Amino acid sequence: MTQTPSPLAPPLADIVVSTPADLPAPVALGEIERPALFLDFDGTLVSIVDHPDDVAIAQGLPGLLTALSNALDGRLAIVTGRSIAALEGLVGPLQIAVAGSHGGEFRPVAGSAVQPLAKPIAADVVRAVETFARNAGGLLVEPKPFSVAVHYRHHPEARDALLEHAHALAHDNGLGFKHGKNVVELTMPGSDKGAAVNQFMALPAFAGAHPVFLGDDVTDEDAFRAILPFHGCAVLVGAMRATAATHRLPDVAAVHSWLEAGLNAGPAAKENLA
Repeated sequence: MTQTPSPLAPPLADIVVSTPADLPAPVALGEIERPALFLDFDGTLVSIVDHPDDVAIAQGLPGLLTALSNALDGRLAIVTGRSIAALEGLVGPLQIAVAGSHGGEFRPVAGSAVQPLAKPIAADVVRAVETFARNAGGLLVEPKPFSVAVHYRHHPEARDALLEHAHALAHDNGLGFKHGKNVVELTMPGSDKGAAVNQFMALPAFAGAHPVFLGDDVTDEDAFRAILPFHGCAVLVGAMRATAATHRLPDVAAVHSWLEAGLNAGPAAKENLA
């Protein structure tokens, strides 16, 4: 079932990205009637580190996400730039819905088969990126099923040349271009966090829900825009910047506290979650 955006919400073209002095914190999860919760991973549930394989996973995080998903009748999903396989390689098998590779792969129910929403990225594009990265001093290349990312955190001097090279590759190969926190990523058409959110919102389990998306990076802006027509709550995690978000939390620790408070809400608030 496809959910029709609320007539009270602005059309996507009218959503303005701005930089207010600050944004308010989101209301408690239990105060949102029938919420659907979408969570970015890096920078939102875990802190960003130098190497993507070195993130520290809070011991109680997988259990917290499973418990919240159960309280929400399955209306919780991680929407991440990582592949689903890479994500579960870090946190173990997840008992929740997941969209990976910026929405290039989609698993609507825990245990179900992963559905590709994009075509695999061409091997020659990956090779071109790897050659550039090697010649630029050894930038970290992260191949994924539907994209390839290049991290330049330790080589900031390579930023401008990398951006120029990546733009050219994207143009020549019909690829998407994403510039995040010290990372550039080339993505296949269909790899879009906003499209992933819309895929979830079209499912019967999510019908009539009020979506809440938490994310930290500019790569989450597509998702912020996607939920606003549903009268959703877009939560920027981290420092204030130009954004389509409506609310803000300061850091990963604040996200965990907000999630835990939602799970531990009183009986009246828990009725809202179901």
